[in-house]
Amino acid sequence: MDLKHWKLERDAQDLAWLWFDRAGSATNTFSTEALRELGQVAEHLAALPPKGLAILSAKENGFAAGADIDEFTTIASAEQAMAFTNLGNEVFDRIAALPFPTLAMIHGFCMGGGTELALACRYRLMDDGPKTRMALPEVLIGIVPGWGGCKRMVPLIGAANALDLMLTGRSVDGRRAKKLGLVDAVTQKRHFANAVRMLLANPPAPYKPPFMAAVTDWPVVRSLVASMSRKKVAEKARQDHYPAPYAIIDLWKDFGGDVRNIPQSHPASMASLFAHPTTRNLIRLFKLQDRMKAMGRGSPPKVGQVEQSGGETVRHLHVIGAGAMGGDIAAWASLKGITVTLQDLAPDRIAPAVQRAHALYKKRLKQPHLVQAAMDRLIPDVAGAGVAKADLVIEAIVENAEIKRKLFAGLEPRMKEGAILATNTSSIPLQELSGVLERPERLVGLHFFNPVAQMMLVEIVEGPQTSPEVMQAGQAFARQIDKLPLPCKSAPGFLVNRVLSPYLMEAMLMLDEGIPAEAIDAAAKDFGMPMGPIELADMVGLDICWAVGHELQKPGTPIPKKLRENIEAKRLGKKTGQGFYTWSKGKAQKSNGSGSVDLKPLADRLVLPALNEAVACVREKIVADADLCDAGVIFGTGFAPHRGGPISAIHERGKESWLKAMAELRVKHGDRFVPDTGWNAIPE
Repeated sequence: MDLKHWKLERDAQDLAWLWFDRAGSATNTFSTEALRELGQVAEHLAALPPKGLAILSAKENGFAAGADIDEFTTIASAEQAMAFTNLGNEVFDRIAALPFPTLAMIHGFCMGGGTELALACRYRLMDDGPKTRMALPEVLIGIVPGWGGCKRMVPLIGAANALDLMLTGRSVDGRRAKKLGLVDAVTQKRHFANAVRMLLANPPAPYKPPFMAAVTDWPVVRSLVASMSRKKVAEKARQDHYPAPYAIIDLWKDFGGDVRNIPQSHPASMASLFAHPTTRNLIRLFKLQDRMKAMGRGSPPKVGQVEQSGGETVRHLHVIGAGAMGGDIAAWASLKGITVTLQDLAPDRIAPAVQRAHALYKKRLKQPHLVQAAMDRLIPDVAGAGVAKADLVIEAIVENAEIKRKLFAGLEPRMKEGAILATNTSSIPLQELSGVLERPERLVGLHFFNPVAQMMLVEIVEGPQTSPEVMQAGQAFARQIDKLPLPCKSAPGFLVNRVLSPYLMEAMLMLDEGIPAEAIDAAAKDFGMPMGPIELADMVGLDICWAVGHELQKPGTPIPKKLRENIEAKRLGKKTGQGFYTWSKGKAQKSNGSGSVDLKPLADRLVLPALNEAVACVREKIVADADLCDAGVIFGTGFAPHRGGPISAIHERGKESWLKAMAELRVKHGDRFVPDTGWNAIPE
């Protein structure tokens, strides 16, 4: 056989070893060509059976990442989509039918089609390292596991466990996978070869789920489990917004988990999902995420005299300010393997950040020795001794330009040659902070979002004097800690807060008019926002909303009265237990205040100020293009992902429809609804 993407060998014990090594790619993905070659290998081995087959990856980064998304996005019709789907099923069915023991050796990421190939094997062996994860994340791009994942995972681990993974797209590590029964053994990668020989020499009976897991897939129980799953999904996502999770439930309940059994006219079919705008938008977002990841890829350039090693940007980080943002930035960087010194005015100010870090490490790392190692990397530093050793210093103190300038003036002389100075300011332009610096070219904005552990985005803000090397190093640092870098020009609010602020302020003005908070939040969720603006403001902190709002306020915009009343009364939202809502046990206490209100005009009024500001940001080149504007606003605010971002939402509904709504709102509410001139550049 002449193989381009696979390498097949037999050893002296007559075991076959099949390496997946996608040609011309740093990552294993399944193209049509790679699938056909795997089918050829399966036919060859069926004709000349070895004692056993081990399938493994020749790539360092992982087993396989699923279907080739570039090929998938060039599919022009539902028929082509089904042909690609059928090919994957046929090939993996051949692997599953091989008349000898087969074993998948999983390290690094094992996603989508990679997991489906592993499930087609009789056994699975998984590395126990922290970077090894297994998932069926198709729901996150608006489709279903199409190559047998559903039909094989459910009988293996039970419907309840399998649906939980498929409906969330959540990944599991080796230990969790073993506990679920998803893999047969977990060991260190360096022991893989010995473990394979031992397992294939004396193959055990294939894993069977325990009774309580198996019963969830019994026909008599299936409808009940499906009904409960639909109810749970409906609490988080509407079917017209996100059809894929509902399609996964139907695929399992009614069609045995095999997409080939579904009529094309059915809402759960690949044809229906392929044609849905949500799928198109989510796949576009997935590709934009890859684009952002690539911004920090490769060996970053050296900055000044800092010596980089191993392609890493930062070995020692110093964070000044142990509040909610600074403390959590420090904790996250330490979680990702960086030595961090955390500075504040007194030990009792740092202690809460250390406690939050410990809780994060226990949740994420689980194993006590890994938790302890992360804690050891997080070093309280009241005296600020870490400044002199740090490759990167991040300031995360109060949002006040004068206080920040004073800090910078005393900080710069203590930094080592070539170190980078970053500010986590959420809205202050860098040019207002850099005047006190002798070397303003090494100042960059690294704007994280709250909560740090959950929000993927970091705005990498370029001041007028920031050097290109420092910008690149900032992007590389974001990738080093597994965040998405978004390069932005320095202007008030940058991108995300500039777009978010008028949306939140409009919600406050609607409150002042007597529109119930619950109705405002319901309108936003009806549009597709994950959370309403009033609840979001309470979560962010009304004092922060007030400060950012003042920084970004346009002339003539009214000051929200109820917001000011809450600020004066120290009712700051969730952190004080009272804001626009009363908060109890971490949740906003809401009445059913939306009633029979028509939500669409409320949603238009809420969203249009954000869309208008996004248009202005694209026109002013705050970010490079409209695609990055959409990605930044989604990853930074949670803006309705199924709509593809603010600029995409304009295209989807049509510019004229939005401008008509804006003209009507301008008559009622004034010049804050004047369209930005950037609308002229948007095609009809």
